[in-house]
Formats: sequence, C-alpha cells, structure tokens
Amino acid sequence: MEVQLNPGQKKKVLLTTKFQMLFRRKQANPEKEMSFWDHLEELRWTLLRSLIAVLSIAVLAFMNRELIFDKVILAPSTSDFITNRLLCKLGEWLSIEAICMDTLNLQIINISMSGQFLTHMYISFVTGFVLGFPFVLNEIWRFVRPALKQKEAKHSSKAVIVSSALFFLGVLFSYFLIVPLTVNFLGTYQVSDFVSNQISLSSYISTVVSVTFSVGVVFELPIIIFFLTKIGLVTPAFMRKNRKYMLVILLIISAIITPPDVFSQILVCIPLMGLYELSIYVSERIYRAGQS
Repeated sequence: MEVQLNPGQKKKVLLTTKFQMLFRRKQANPEKEMSFWDHLEELRWTLLRSLIAVLSIAVLAFMNRELIFDKVILAPSTSDFITNRLLCKLGEWLSIEAICMDTLNLQIINISMSGQFLTHMYISFVTGFVLGFPFVLNEIWRFVRPALKQKEAKHSSKAVIVSSALFFLGVLFSYFLIVPLTVNFLGTYQVSDFVSNQISLSSYISTVVSVTFSVGVVFELPIIIFFLTKIGLVTPAFMRKNRKYMLVILLIISAIITPPDVFSQILVCIPLMGLYELSIYVSERIYRAGQS
C-alpha cells in the first residue's frame, strides 16, 4: 500500500536519503579524491621535504670533515681498521696468512685541482642520503598510501621500518666486511713488481661508495621479493629451483672481492645466501596467503 506524503515530509525524506548516501560514500572512500594537479602538488612537497632532510644531514656531514673522512671513509684503507685487525687475529688462529692485512696502508693521492673539495661535497651528500634514507622512504610511502586499498595499506605499513633496517644492515655488512676485503685485494694487486699502486682519491671513493650502496640495495631483496610475489611474477618454487644458480653467482662475486682463499669466500657468501633463503621464506608466506 503506497503511503502519501505531504511536500514537507517528502523534502525531509529526500534530505535524509542524501545524507545517508554521502555518509556511505565517505565510509567507502575516506581519502579525499584528488585531481591530477593535487597529486602533482603533493609529489612536489614530498620531494621538497625529502631534499631538505638530505641536505640538512649533508651540511652536518660537511662540517664534520675529519670524522667523516678520517674515521669512516678512509679507515678501511689502513691496517688499524677494526675488521683488518680482527681478520689478522683470526688468520693467526686458523693459520691462514692470506686474510691478514697488517701491512695494508694504501697511498691515496689527489690529481685534480678541485678533486678534494668536490669529493668532500659528494661524500657529504651521500652521507645525507644514507642517513636520511628512512625519512625519504617514509615520505614516498605517505605519497603512495592513498592509492592502496585498506588491506594492502595495513599489510604494507611496516615496509618502511623493515626496508630501512635491511638497508642499514646491508650498508654495515658491506662497510665492515666487503669494503676492507675489496680495498685490500684491488689496492694491493700487482701485475708486476715494477708497477706500484698509487690510488687516486676519486677511484677509492667511487669503489667504497658503489660497493657499500650496492650491497645496501641487495639487502632489500626480501622486500623486492615480497612485492614481486604479491603481483605474481615470482613464486617460492621458482626461487628454490634456481637456488643452485644463485649459489654459483654469489660464490663468483665473493671470489672477485675477497683474497684468494676459500675461507674469505665463505665468509662473504654465507650472509648473502642467508638473505636469499629469507627471501624464499617471505615469498612462501605471501604465496600461501594469496592461495587461501
């Protein structure tokens, strides 16, 4: 039976219906819908905040030149570096002289008029980026979060913390182990006794930065595998199938950057292989969650 409503009641019902629709729409999409220019403006501020954070740390690094260069950057080139001393003691205990670097004192020279100043600025910026990495990553996360579904945002909320921790772990692992081994091998390698090594400052800095940063990125492998598994490009079965090839690749890399002995190769290869196994575990967790 149809109920007849007067104009006042019809207006009240219409307003109530519109309010309910608006409330439901707001619940379904709590984030304000943004136009292309709004997104562009938000991206601009994201990049600006990240740049300010990196430059602020870079200025502090520039003002602490002796700490950054003498205690950090140039330290692995001396026999007094903590890793070199520990490896020397370990070599004596295991009777492996090859890993002892007690005579490592590279002669690093500058051959460019502006070389030292430009290197100072470059290292300051690199320091700013490395130490500001968590902030930059968090800014990127804040920018892309509105585009994710509520469930995806919830499961990915810890990605910034985990990614930052893995990156710093990779940087520390590289700096305290891979960099000293690489510097020792490449800095003391001679094709002939008639040729002495005088390492240019730019060459040394390039080696230290590239090795440290690249290993830091490699340690992001579990996070990369997480997202690749989520979109279906990688499966745990695929990673297990190619485990032996990855082991060969890691052994080759370890052989290149370490002294010519098996112990050093294993010392570098084991953590990297452990990282690959962790990636398989992450892939398996995500794959099972997607199948259920």
